[in-house]
Amino acid sequence: MNTFPLFFKLAGRKVLIVGGGDVALRKADLLSRAGAAITILAPSICPELQALLSNNKRPATESQHQLIFENYHKSYMAGARVIIAGTDDEALNHQVHADATELNIPVNVVDTPHLCDFIFPAIVDRNPIVIGISSNGKAPVLARLLRARLETLIPQGYGKLAKLAGDFRAEVKTKIPTLTGRRQFWERAFEGQVSELMFAGNEIQAAAQLQADLDRTAAQIVKDSLLSSKAIDNNDPQQSDQHFDSSAETTSSSSVPSRLEDNGVHHSDGDSHSHPATKAVQPVGEVYIVGAGPGDPELLTFKALRLMQQADIVFYDALVSPQVLDLCRRDADKVFVGKKRSNHAVAQLGINELLVNEAKKGRRVVRLKGGDPFIFGRGGEEIESLRAHNIPYQVVPGITAANAAASYAGIPLTHRDHSQSVRFVTGFLKAGAPNNNFESFLNTDETVVFYMGLHSLARLTEGLIEAGRSSDTPIAIVSNASMANQQVLTGTLATINELQEKNQLPTPALLIMGDVVALHHDLAWYKLNEQPHNPSDTADNWLREGTAATPKDELLANHPARQQAHALSMVANLADQKQADSLEQLIIS
Repeated sequence: MNTFPLFFKLAGRKVLIVGGGDVALRKADLLSRAGAAITILAPSICPELQALLSNNKRPATESQHQLIFENYHKSYMAGARVIIAGTDDEALNHQVHADATELNIPVNVVDTPHLCDFIFPAIVDRNPIVIGISSNGKAPVLARLLRARLETLIPQGYGKLAKLAGDFRAEVKTKIPTLTGRRQFWERAFEGQVSELMFAGNEIQAAAQLQADLDRTAAQIVKDSLLSSKAIDNNDPQQSDQHFDSSAETTSSSSVPSRLEDNGVHHSDGDSHSHPATKAVQPVGEVYIVGAGPGDPELLTFKALRLMQQADIVFYDALVSPQVLDLCRRDADKVFVGKKRSNHAVAQLGINELLVNEAKKGRRVVRLKGGDPFIFGRGGEEIESLRAHNIPYQVVPGITAANAAASYAGIPLTHRDHSQSVRFVTGFLKAGAPNNNFESFLNTDETVVFYMGLHSLARLTEGLIEAGRSSDTPIAIVSNASMANQQVLTGTLATINELQEKNQLPTPALLIMGDVVALHHDLAWYKLNEQPHNPSDTADNWLREGTAATPKDELLANHPARQQAHALSMVANLADQKQADSLEQLIIS
């Protein structure tokens, strides 16, 4: 090997980054996740970098970050654990390397392999499991592609499984005295029921299962030890040769099945439109309209992840979870263009223009949309705009919120005994007009799923009852479907408003109405660690009141695409307000 892989402990340690632009921003983002105390040294520091370090939420390091608006000087290296040079001044980068080498401090000059004492690998983060992949600077794109492949093979649950093992490590060492016995115990845990429970999100049950397995193994060891001692006392050579540790016997025969199960989603590419004559004038990029699913990154398709890893710029909306966004190519530009009811960071016409303009620059553009692009995702409108400008595109479907919410809540959308069709309906139409077409939702043999209906719950339930729907009709609210903080609240049209006022389930959420809702209590499987809901927990919701999205001042930072997004939004919002819309709905029979 050309380099030896090491993992540095940087928590609370000074890391000096010379440079204040996009390169420094990418490196600081990674290093801050490791708890490093970052010092940025540059006469000019971009607003995004300032925001990243000022918004760092790690208590131990929040006050240790430093922004030094000065030209480089060797004295600033004092106390640094590692040093990174990320400027566009080649002479300065060489000087930083020379000074760091003189002080015996490891240094990395970005994109200059021969001036690097260490290399930033492509990282698969399943904290505390971390995998680094390096091509020693020869083929960084290939390393990134390998990382993307590993991301699909290693479930997020492995990190939690490793943390659980860490919690039990001391107790296991105390109760299982032999190295072989401990190895066999952990192999059974990692390949059996404990891991399956953890992958399913049942952390409390996984811990209880591991504790039960440990207690059973320890009891067996004690029993075998007593039998062995008795055999020796009786001078029984055959018994005295018995192996002390019987923990090698398998107490759980479960094995981990492949994590690559077919999720039933067809990977449709859509159409691709390319015009050689246009490309002869200037290179044209490509746009990927990608469904990000309901939030759980393990529900992404392989194709979605691959395209996300290829993107030069990502436009993402408010329903894309941080976990999914984190799987995008790390050095890609990420621009928030989210929409929440009447609060649009960028209006649709503005988003269309952004996609076209960035593709015309020759960039690979990902439009990352929560759920599925073609189910209330306005993917069709974006494709129409791309076709009009001869921009090549692909469409990657995602698991829409209705499918995820129904599956994870144990509510079949169709059932031979209860529902023969399902209808997806939006609670609000274009320009914010409410959907009041209640007379069309009176068929009791049909399941109705309301998107964006939580904020108009009272209006919907009252309107349905007044239109003739029975007040005893079952209805459910599913909040944060497929995520670890998923919550399900069931009732009837007559009771659901009072129940929601009491429990305050947060958005993102949707409503499922129909007789199939009554099956929830029998069929629910994804209960996680259900506890009484505390309204204050809403503050931890990644979509609360839209504040988890990029703040407006950051949106307007010195980023051309963000500035353009804001300008286009002002024009497009005015255009949207002048257009009416009919009922947006999809009926599947």
